[in-house]
Amino acid sequence: MKKDYNEITEITGQAGPGTIIGTTGTDKLQIPVSSLIPFLLITFGLAWGILALFIFLPGQMTEIFGELTGQHPLFYLAVYSPAIAAFVIVLHKTGLRGLKGFLSRLLIWRSSLSWYAFLFLGIPLVFITGSLIKGNLFDDPFPFPSVSALLLATIFAMIKGPVEEFGWRGVALPLLQRKFAPIWAGLILGVIWGIWHMPAFLLSGTQQSEWSFVPFFIGCIALSIIVTPLFNRSNGSILLTAFFHFMLMNPIFPDAQPYDTFIIIVIAVIVVLTNRKTMFLKRGAVTSIIPAK
Repeated sequence: MKKDYNEITEITGQAGPGTIIGTTGTDKLQIPVSSLIPFLLITFGLAWGILALFIFLPGQMTEIFGELTGQHPLFYLAVYSPAIAAFVIVLHKTGLRGLKGFLSRLLIWRSSLSWYAFLFLGIPLVFITGSLIKGNLFDDPFPFPSVSALLLATIFAMIKGPVEEFGWRGVALPLLQRKFAPIWAGLILGVIWGIWHMPAFLLSGTQQSEWSFVPFFIGCIALSIIVTPLFNRSNGSILLTAFFHFMLMNPIFPDAQPYDTFIIIVIAVIVVLTNRKTMFLKRGAVTSIIPAK
């Protein structure tokens, strides 16, 4: 009998809603909900540990490793902590076979045209509209000294924040959706996501140090809610959620703070209302970390 993507048994052998028990080898590759705890411990421990050393021992750390900036290797290591945690959990629980299945979610690209329209048109409009309200849309339409500088900034944006999605939407969201409806899973993950960023706001030299934490935190929650139905509609695509993350960091978009956050909150409300039939029910939510074959 062919299984649906979500009809997978956890490694614990406990059947959840829509779960079929013990018919294929993919069952043993599944990861229990309890793995969320070590995932969060690794994610927070690595990122907060690195940043805490620069916060409490700035002189010693700067002398040894140099000044911490958004491009510092240790800052990248902190940013990559959700992905590192995801790979550790997947490898520990399922081995190389499971990791291969996990990475196959980078090849999932199918979703509705409305979500593609939002990714390619909606997100740019958020920043353009926010910047227009702010009054700086035409101040510096191309804030780069050259095209090569723009390309370099784009590459850094691609290999930085989007990598987080291996952890947040790759592992954490499917595990949360086994226990909660998508709306609550997205909300909880948004809170976790926002809190995880907090130490960066306390360090000079990081991009976050120039921002206000409260609007950013609220924005994280709203964005987490928005991306949840995209994640479920695309059958758990890491590719599309990473692209969503990249578009939010796209260096070519104008500065629209704090109005971009206000617009994103409105969009989150619209997304919930538009997807209310699936957001408040567990049925249809992606709960598997390793796709069924």
